[in-house]
Amino acid sequence: MKQNVIWIAAVCLILLGSCRQSSGKSDGEEPLVRTGEYCLYRSDLETVLPVGVHGADSARLAEKYIREWVEDILLYQQAEENLPDNEEINERVEAYRRSLTVHLYQEQLVEQELGSRVTDGETEAYYNAHQGQFVAVEPYLKGVFMKVPLRTPSLNALRNWMKTPSGDNLDRLEKYGISHAVSYECFPAKWRPVSEVSLLMPLTKADIDNLRQRKTLEVTDSSYRYLLHVCEVLPAGGQLPLEYAAGEIKEILVNLKRAEYVLRMKEDLYMEALDAGKIIYY
Repeated sequence: MKQNVIWIAAVCLILLGSCRQSSGKSDGEEPLVRTGEYCLYRSDLETVLPVGVHGADSARLAEKYIREWVEDILLYQQAEENLPDNEEINERVEAYRRSLTVHLYQEQLVEQELGSRVTDGETEAYYNAHQGQFVAVEPYLKGVFMKVPLRTPSLNALRNWMKTPSGDNLDRLEKYGISHAVSYECFPAKWRPVSEVSLLMPLTKADIDNLRQRKTLEVTDSSYRYLLHVCEVLPAGGQLPLEYAAGEIKEILVNLKRAEYVLRMKEDLYMEALDAGKIIYY
């Protein structure tokens, strides 16, 4: 909590300091409002107003911002006059400045040395080594989907091809999809979340709950017929497929690499300074 207070106080001081103007801007711009040695200019106001807002809305937002700015400056001036220990504030601001400088420097070095490079092999190795850490929050499935008009030709043949989507039937489905389908997706070897499949066709909760029992699902609306053949189902609570866990894994690995790099950098700096006699213990 104390660190949070220090950080907030430092940010406030920096922001307030950025508003301080001793006389007017170098281009001679007149201030919109002045309180003590602080000025707010039209150019300052334009940088904070939303783009595309005009007329009465723009005037209202500007008035609100100016009022809040004045109130913040007045409160700051009163606090500055009444706080007895300005040295403590300076020390806290300096501590925050050191911390921010080190943080930005570390980020720059890490980005130069590591960037966001994580290989597919590293991702897969981490995935295999942490079984159960990545859990599917919804069912996933592999299958074949087709959306056709209600009066589509050769419907029975289409249903039969959908039941066994392999070999020659895949070729037939591909040709049928090109000729007659509004939408066709074949994913017997790739997992798709059921929420994504639900965007392709209307699915009820009962349909989703029974995906493992009903290998072929057919639903209609006023204009179209939707056919879905389910080749395989991964229930909610199972291990999330690698292709969907990869993004999270890469973020984890990047953070681990960055932490290791920073620790190694600190150790190297310490040993170099020690060898050079720059560190003296008493």
